[in-house]
This record gives sequence, structure tokens and C-alpha cells, in this order.
Amino acid sequence: MTDHTSPHASGGNGIKLVLAWGFVGIPLVWGVVQTLVNAIKAFH
Repeated sequence: MTDHTSPHASGGNGIKLVLAWGFVGIPLVWGVVQTLVNAIKAFH
């Protein structure tokens, strides 16, 4: 069995992966925080 992935092929993919997670993760975290803030306001 041989590994077909080379260490040189993943250089640009790491940056793309971080950007993709940031593009999805930042709005997701923002939505969760806003939901928690509104829930706290509703129960006070």
C-alpha cells in the first residue's frame, strides 16, 4: 500500500480549509451568541 498524498500537495489546501471554516464558523458562532443573549433577556 502506498500513500498517494504528498506533503507538498497540502500547502494551499490548509489555507483554503481555514478560510472555509472561518466563512462558516464565524456566522455560526455569532448566531449562537445572539440566541443565548436573547434567551437570557427573555428569562429575566
